[in-house]
Amino acid sequence: MGVEINNRGNNFHISGNQKSIELTEQILRDMYASTANETLSTERVHLYLQSVNIEEEIEEELDKDIAIKTRRGLIRGRTPNQQRYLLNIQSHDISFGIGPAGTGKTYLAVACAVAAMEQDQARRLVLVRPAVEAGEKLGFLPGDLVQKVDPYLRPLYDALFEMLGFEKVTKLIERNVIEVAPLAFMRGRTLNESFIILDEAQNTTIEQMKMFLTRIGFNSTAVITGDITQIDLPNGKQSGLRHVIDILQDENDISFTFFKSRDVVRHPLVARILNAYEKHEKE
Repeated sequence: MGVEINNRGNNFHISGNQKSIELTEQILRDMYASTANETLSTERVHLYLQSVNIEEEIEEELDKDIAIKTRRGLIRGRTPNQQRYLLNIQSHDISFGIGPAGTGKTYLAVACAVAAMEQDQARRLVLVRPAVEAGEKLGFLPGDLVQKVDPYLRPLYDALFEMLGFEKVTKLIERNVIEVAPLAFMRGRTLNESFIILDEAQNTTIEQMKMFLTRIGFNSTAVITGDITQIDLPNGKQSGLRHVIDILQDENDISFTFFKSRDVVRHPLVARILNAYEKHEKE
């Protein structure tokens, strides 16, 4: 934050420029208030620091109380881009979240899906992901369809388990309220009254992306997430996610949220690693 903090007991003295002092004071007050409901760990302090960005280029007026309410508690966007992302998902039928790992794209999408189901705004949740590494070899993997695709959907499951609990997620999958669908099996379907998440969309082809977007039916919400810097498609295949940015970015009812390394809410080193890779690729 660019400030110096001294304390004696519960009295804190902050030195620095006025704007940084005000931001730091607010963080300290927010962290203190949070201790009524949670343990203040190093990770939580990092998240609070991530929630404040003093760069003028993204200092737009956003509703600071944008939060997703689930039975496990409130889930908030920690950075301006995350808040914008949540707002876009709530106000658009189709939303794209594009950016590096650790920026909360998938986690926040799952939070919105859980809230929509709990508030009866969606009758089911459909999780979709291209199984690029397996390709046509899916049939050689043991188990039923869900078990074959399970390794590719693990990040989505992890978020669901955290928000709903393992037993409830398992029951909802058994009742087909939560449906697991490999992208290749989506052709010909129309999904009404559903919340659909397409994860790792950078590994879709142009044809697959077009096919997926045309599956969306009435009263449905779709969130497409991906990182266009980590494409695993074979050489010669263009990413459907990279292509769709140019095709649909100017459509009024479709939102795009672009995350950057400063939105990373994992270990502080992750943001520095991403910046180092980005710098190396530009050289």
